[in-house]
Amino acid sequence: MLSLRSPIPTASPRTAAPAALFSSLTAAARTSMRPRCLRAVRIVLAAPLTLAEIEAQFADRIESRDEIAFDAASASLRARRLRRLGAIALAEQPLTVAPDDATARMLAQGAVRLGIERLPWTKPLRQWRDRVMFLRRAEGEEWPGLSDAALAATAVDWLAPALAGKTALSELASDDFAQALQGLLPWALRRRLDAEAPTHFTAPSGSAVPIDYEAQEGPKLAIRVQELFGLDRHPTIAAGRVPLVVELLSPAHRPVQVTRDLPGFWRGSYAAVKAEMKGRYPRHPWPDNPLSAVPTRRAKPRSR
Repeated sequence: MLSLRSPIPTASPRTAAPAALFSSLTAAARTSMRPRCLRAVRIVLAAPLTLAEIEAQFADRIESRDEIAFDAASASLRARRLRRLGAIALAEQPLTVAPDDATARMLAQGAVRLGIERLPWTKPLRQWRDRVMFLRRAEGEEWPGLSDAALAATAVDWLAPALAGKTALSELASDDFAQALQGLLPWALRRRLDAEAPTHFTAPSGSAVPIDYEAQEGPKLAIRVQELFGLDRHPTIAAGRVPLVVELLSPAHRPVQVTRDLPGFWRGSYAAVKAEMKGRYPRHPWPDNPLSAVPTRRAKPRSR
């Protein structure tokens, strides 16, 4: 164990000048320490120094600087003024963050560290992203990459402008976030998005049925059998290149079959479905020829 016993000043620790005492102890440490023993250093003589003494003796070595950092716990920026003597922190004072371009970029980088999912997503915005990502898979890289990884890699470019004047992610409104994200889609592709990846399928019955672009098996439509009567072609998207996965439902909205070939269903397994469902739901139509039947969302009127 290393002890700093010699050389040391002969004066009393409280009467020795702080600067001289500091210099003597530093010299003793330099001459006595060995690199392998640094962790075993034991101080055997010390004297307290007040902050006023330190500031008086080491004024030319004290540094003061302002720092801004992203605080993950509050998802916001925090500012402080630090005064240091070397590695020793003498004082810390909280400051108000003044928003500018640099703080907007810092806030965007903080959002990336927390995760893109922490941003104010809405259900319609998630569906919008799913539609764009579907078309990127179906048609190629002319459609922008909007995966979490792709968004994180370019967050300073597209997210920072929406964070201008803000110091916390909670200040980012969902509408502002949506506008920033949707700005990644070029104008030329926006009309094509609605045409090739619509949000809803208009059924022969007149119902607007939402399309699920997050489904594992591909874009999916869940609809009652009766609402598709008379439809002799399978529903598609992406300019007819991608057939929807159609989940056919009973009148009680329970799945009865999944198909990617609606005409084939009418010609084939519809007969078995009709035989099973007709007894369970007698008030709903189960025609022998579904292609010539009128699509409907309603049950048959009750007989009097």
